[in-house]
Amino acid sequence: MAEAAWRSPDLPIRLGISACLLGEAVRYDGGHQRDAYLTGVLGRHVTWVPVCPEMEIGMGVPREPIRLVGDAAAPRLLGVTSGADHTGRMNDFARRGVQDLARRGLSGYVLKRGSPSCGMERVKLYRDDTAPPERAGVGLFARVLREALPLLPVEEEGRLDDPRRRDGFITRVFAYRRLAALREMAPRPGDVVAFHRAHEYLLLAHSPAAYTRLGRLVAERPVKPAPAWLDRYGNGFMRALQTEATPRKHVNVLQHMAGFFKGRLAPAERRELLALIGDYAAGRAPLVVPITLINHHAARLEVGYLLDQLYLRPHPKELMLRNHV
Repeated sequence: MAEAAWRSPDLPIRLGISACLLGEAVRYDGGHQRDAYLTGVLGRHVTWVPVCPEMEIGMGVPREPIRLVGDAAAPRLLGVTSGADHTGRMNDFARRGVQDLARRGLSGYVLKRGSPSCGMERVKLYRDDTAPPERAGVGLFARVLREALPLLPVEEEGRLDDPRRRDGFITRVFAYRRLAALREMAPRPGDVVAFHRAHEYLLLAHSPAAYTRLGRLVAERPVKPAPAWLDRYGNGFMRALQTEATPRKHVNVLQHMAGFFKGRLAPAERRELLALIGDYAAGRAPLVVPITLINHHAARLEVGYLLDQLYLRPHPKELMLRNHV
């Protein structure tokens, strides 16, 4: 029997991105904000779909800087010097553009930090002309993107400097793509069970409560999973992964995995594994260290359930994300 499509390590990954982060000279001053990690390391594993909302609404380069003004819930996008109001055009483009991006099968999006069009949080907001700005705004395009596609993994390039956030974002990107591939194959009940089973420890590392809820949902699945049921499962699955996987939760998963070797490891091997889990818990070793040993023992002892767990390989090893968390 052919392997299910969602299991393929070569699923194409398309990510939206603020065009300036790829080095495109689209900023108001004709410059760019090329990000070396995104264009280099991550760029070898994904296809970028660049968007510059300000260029899309015809503002050109160079152009007058813009800023958010007014109420945080419904700010206006105004020219800094002229006061020209770009709010309507930006909102119209955002609604159309996000619909087009959804049709292109994105698995995530990287936004430009601080941008009045693309910033996802803490964008400067000017209440009026006399008060200093507050870090209370959300870029107009970013707001529409996140409201229209609430399950899509979205991050800012600046936040990706944090190793734990970077690992979490890229984990969600690849999980989102696998989930899409599952849905594309019109899954049978057994396909859903296999998908969920392979993600059990990944879910547990992010949200033990969601791990339990989704387990019950899969156990009660209909004979033929309908689109509405898959929506419910997919919603719970992606929202679970939006919860941060903390070191404490990782340790819980590692200890569960170590339990599969009970009575099968020599005493010295078991002490070594537990010591490495302890080193990770104490911050003396990165997550990749105990995971590498678990992978080794699972392969050597042919522990099929563990070998199937995507927790052990949620993204390409070449990214080396777990060397830093």
